[in-house]
Amino acid sequence: MPSVSQLKVKIFADGADKAGMLDMYKNPHVRGFTTNPTLMRKAGVTDYEAAAKDIATAIPDRSISFEVFADDFAEMERQARRITTWGKYVAVKIPITNTKRESALPLVRKLSQEGIALNVTALFTLEQVQGVVDAVKGGAPCFVSVFAGRIADTGIDPVPIMAESVKRLRAAPNTELIWASPRELLNIFQADEIGCQVITVTNDIIKKLLLVGKDQNEYSLETVKMFYEDGKAAGYKL
Repeated sequence: MPSVSQLKVKIFADGADKAGMLDMYKNPHVRGFTTNPTLMRKAGVTDYEAAAKDIATAIPDRSISFEVFADDFAEMERQARRITTWGKYVAVKIPITNTKRESALPLVRKLSQEGIALNVTALFTLEQVQGVVDAVKGGAPCFVSVFAGRIADTGIDPVPIMAESVKRLRAAPNTELIWASPRELLNIFQADEIGCQVITVTNDIIKKLLLVGKDQNEYSLETVKMFYEDGKAAGYKL
């Protein structure tokens, strides 16, 4: 297993809480950030544009993705053209479809070929990956977010899908594959091993990077001590 400093995969922090994002901004291993409307809502954001601009101003020199939240493509396009003005390194997240199962690829193609940096999100299948590759080839830089963690949640091993996605993205050098929704620290090393360019990680998982290379016997002892101290503190008796 490589050390954290040897990893080639770029770690992006996934979140919308400003304090948490600024904390991760201090971490040299964090190379970028992603958000989405769900995370914004959980963070208590009520003014989407004001909050996003505030974050983009505080983090001016690393990639950061903000997502459109409309369901019709005309409004998505209007939002995308507004979001892209919020910072030099801002990528506009466009979902692969709307809620009516209508493909967003025509809009993705239009925006990418006009030079707007994108992050096409919520992909689960190789067919979707291929569609994005074909749409953005020759266009602006574009992240392709495949939700490996959610694929794993359905009982399917996402690694073969991610590895094949890496191969397909080679046809569009302006693209980078994102391993989205990871479930554990190990996913960072899996992404690195197959050549995935980016992985989005929550702050909780990023903090576990300190455990990489930890002596397993020492970790076992710490776990035993934790059980003992908690039982003692609870005052349990038999």
